[in-house]
Amino acid sequence: MKCLIQRVSAARVEVAGEIVGAIDQGLLALVAVEPEDSAEHADKLLHKLLNYRVFSDEQGKMNRSLKDVAGGLLLVSQFTLAADTRNGMRPSFSTAAPPALGAEVFDHLLAQASRQHPQVASGRFGADMQVHLVNDGPVTFMLQI
Repeated sequence: MKCLIQRVSAARVEVAGEIVGAIDQGLLALVAVEPEDSAEHADKLLHKLLNYRVFSDEQGKMNRSLKDVAGGLLLVSQFTLAADTRNGMRPSFSTAAPPALGAEVFDHLLAQASRQHPQVASGRFGADMQVHLVNDGPVTFMLQI
């Protein structure tokens, strides 16, 4: 799994002009499922998302996690993160999971996140989404599980 996280002061996802998910302070997580990924990978990613220390403490150091700051988590499926961009001038998506597997693993991630964290929102799997965010910092990290 690949996941691009951005620390945000606000973020939302729209589908056909309708807001389907929104958070205030927290993490926007763009998630790509790859062919070998499973529920176990999703569980490991969720642990990292909830505990990765990217929020500032009283001394201004990144030493607090999403759990510590009680921030929101906005999960957005984004298969394009799994693209192979090493050759040519057009991305190859052969490294992304088939849609059925992608949906299964992403849905597991979303369900587990909703059980373990009080503020979870998401985009809509497979939809044409518009993602709006205010990147705080900017702070952006690529996580790989």
